[in-house]
Amino acid sequence: MSTNSKLISFEAKMQNTIQSLTQDLSTIRTGRAHVSMLDLIKVEVYGQKMPINQVATISTPESQLLTVQVWDAANVKFVDKALRESDLNINPTVDGQIVRVPVPKLSEERRLDLIKIVKNQSEKIKISIRNIRREGMDLLKNLLKNKDISEDDNAKLSNELQQITDKFINEVDKKISEKEQEIIKV
Repeated sequence: MSTNSKLISFEAKMQNTIQSLTQDLSTIRTGRAHVSMLDLIKVEVYGQKMPINQVATISTPESQLLTVQVWDAANVKFVDKALRESDLNINPTVDGQIVRVPVPKLSEERRLDLIKIVKNQSEKIKISIRNIRREGMDLLKNLLKNKDISEDDNAKLSNELQQITDKFINEVDKKISEKEQEIIKV
């Protein structure tokens, strides 16, 4: 495998890390209901834990309300239990096979807590990106040591890898800033 294709693979790993961050951020509620809020909730049904969207249809009929249409009436109590035990601070009500999930407005204290959570997630993602860069730098050192690349190529490729890393770190900062503004906005 050529060194350029290796750099592309490191860039792809960093892109996957950014996608993971985007998915994680979508689950953090901002005072308005959206279906991805419930993406991380697992429901214990049929002897195993399943994502809630595999046992029900989730929709947002209003900006402060989610409805969860459970497909199998026997699973309604399990969905209700999973929602209540989640860390979303929600209080669902059951109406037949529909579970209504009112999304309360966020208090100032909860907004600050959410911002801390977002910043912690961003640091974890930045660490992952830096670890990918370190892995790339180690590869380049080994190639140089084995004389598979010249010192000039090593310097050039190291610089390219750092530029790719900087690009993704800036993207993380941008996404975090956008999410913080979304949380602060009343």
